[in-house]
Amino acid sequence: MRRPLDLAAFLLPAAALVSPAHATDYLSVAQAQTLLFPAAKSFVERPLKLSDEQRERIKAVSGVRQRAEEQKVWRAERDGELLGWFLVDEVIGKHEFITYATALSADGKVLGVEILSYRETHGGQIRDAAWRKNFVGKTLANPLKLDEDVPNISGATLSCRNVTDGVKRLLAIQKLYLHA
Repeated sequence: MRRPLDLAAFLLPAAALVSPAHATDYLSVAQAQTLLFPAAKSFVERPLKLSDEQRERIKAVSGVRQRAEEQKVWRAERDGELLGWFLVDEVIGKHEFITYATALSADGKVLGVEILSYRETHGGQIRDAAWRKNFVGKTLANPLKLDEDVPNISGATLSCRNVTDGVKRLLAIQKLYLHA
């Protein structure tokens, strides 16, 4: 006499092979805005819709492809005065997206970078303030290349490279399409 198949006997080992998704949210957009622009009294949302031609121009200037057709942008202000631009972006880590925010001055300098959400199982060291501080003061004129002016972190190479490339792309967006 045959025993009916025990479905649980097949599913349990298969479930053990699937690694659980690892995602950690560190900051909300509002929290990152306050950290990166402490003097700002308001953030005016200005999403930037980009045509294919504009996305190609961003790639030509930065060397990095602009995937999204819309870039999340806020104008940081104090009493109507432009303090700079706050941009939220995503880049791929090794397998999953890294959501980060970048503060840019009105004249195109990086004021700071914050990691909002990290979904990889390895490489979270890019959240270290000492590593992120390497971006402060950088402009589009800087190489912004891993191991040149932004150090690599062993075990987080793809995350480091892709955030670095992302910041360079955001600087190109600021230069081309965000003006006072």
